[in-house]
Formats: sequence, C-alpha cells, structure tokens
Amino acid sequence: MINTFAGILYQATCKGPKTIAVAVAEDNTVLTAIHNAKLEGIADAILVGNKEEIKAIAKDCDIDLKNYQIINIEDKMEACRKAVELVSTGKAQLLMKGLVDTSVLLTSVLDESIGLRTNNVLSHVAVFNVPDYERLFYVTDAAMNIAPDLEQKKQIINNAVTLAHALGNSNPKVAVLSAVEKVNPKMQATMDASELVRMYEDKEITGCIVGGPFALDNAVSDKAAKHKGISHLVAGEADILMVPTIEAGNMLYKSMVFFARAKNAGIIVGAKAPVVLTSRADSDEAKLYSIALGVLLS
Repeated sequence: MINTFAGILYQATCKGPKTIAVAVAEDNTVLTAIHNAKLEGIADAILVGNKEEIKAIAKDCDIDLKNYQIINIEDKMEACRKAVELVSTGKAQLLMKGLVDTSVLLTSVLDESIGLRTNNVLSHVAVFNVPDYERLFYVTDAAMNIAPDLEQKKQIINNAVTLAHALGNSNPKVAVLSAVEKVNPKMQATMDASELVRMYEDKEITGCIVGGPFALDNAVSDKAAKHKGISHLVAGEADILMVPTIEAGNMLYKSMVFFARAKNAGIIVGAKAPVVLTSRADSDEAKLYSIALGVLLS
C-alpha cells in the first residue's frame, strides 16, 4: 500500500509515461509541473492555449518547449473543448486543468458530443500526506458536487475507493463526516451517514469499510474516539473522509494545506479518463503529484 507521495511518484514512473492534454496551458505552475513530470518519466503533454503566452511563461521558467506539441487556441472555452477532444479520441490519456475556471473545463468534460461523461457521478478526490500521520487521507468532494444527495454520496464514496485501490489500499476505511457523531433528524448529514452505513452493511457499497456519522476528531484520532467511547473499525483510523458539502470539503482541503502544511494532490474520478484538477493556489509540486495520481488511474 502506498503511504507517501514519494511512493505515488515511484509507482507512476513504473506505469508511465502517459500523455496529458492541458487545457489553457499558459500557467507557470502548470507548465513547471508538466516539465517535472516529463523529467520524472511519468508523462508527456500536449499544450492547448495561447501559444505566445505559453512560450513567454516557458522562457521565464527555463522550460524548453521543443519537446512539446502546442495547439494555439486563444479562446479558453475552445481550448478546453480541444483538450477534452484529444482525450476522448485517444490522443491523450489524461486531461489537466490549466489557467481556467473549473466550471468552464467541466462544461467540455460533460459535453455529450465530445466529452468524457459516463453514467457515474463525477467527483473530486484530494489526497493528503499530513505530518505525523503514517497514512494518506482522501478527502471528497471538495471541488465539484455542491450539496450531494444520498445516491450521489454513494457514488462519491465509490470514486474515492477506486482511487484508494489504485494506490494499493484494498479495503480503505471511510468516515462519513458531520459536526457530531450521533444521528440527529435535524442534521441531514447524520441521516445520510446512517443510510450510507446501511448501504455498506447491505453490500450496496463494497471494497471498503464505511462508518458514520463521525466528527473529524474521532474519525482520524484513535485517542479522541476512545475518549468519546466510540468503538468502530473506522473510528480513529479513517482513510477516506467523506464531507457533507462542498463548503466543508473546501475548508478542510485548504486548512490541510495552509495550517497543517500537508502535501496534497487532486483529481476528478468517474469520467472516462482521469481529470487532473487542483486549486490555482496549489504549488507545482502538488500539481506534479496530481499528475502522478492520474497516471496511476489511467
């Protein structure tokens, strides 16, 4: 089982290189991540966007573009469509977000004529390596589904489990999070957690262990779980943290990065191909690790 980003990167080098279609590639951290991915031997890239801006940024970052194909499309929507088309036609195996709003990219991803849509719910999974913890944490969904209903949450768990399996965790522990660890009819998140546990017990959700509702402390800290008298296989040992809404997920994501100084990566799962999607504030290192995740999933 992979427990570090160094391990993720190593396994990606064994599986790569894959070709990435980068939508709106004129971004310094994206180009740096792409360049580092090529140096690591995990990925090549087709850069779609404003060619002159790409060249200017590459020059500032000391990146030689002779090893990359560039498709000059200045309109961001059209650049996204072209990048998605490259993946849907098999010319690339991964899609990566560049300097463009997530909503613009996803419009092309979900386009019925050229897109990567499946019957599955698409969801974002962030992976964190937090100091003082010897396991990776998977946080979902911090970037895509705003207020998922029960069936969407079931699929979001399945997507996160798919990623965990790709990283060698054959039976990840899923904590369905809420503000409290007791079912309260006034708190929908706790009601959904109870139903998701029932689905797991009825084998509607497989490949993992599901528990909840949990507050964050007793999901990740064995000491906190014992202090509150919570006895469950997931309590204090969670791998996957299933948040109730995008607001909760986004705040947890950014607190992990800026307060806990955790290493991180992010990807959209559930489409025909992995979609590398990180925050614009994320480092080129985080984007490199996200590419590595995509390679392992592709």
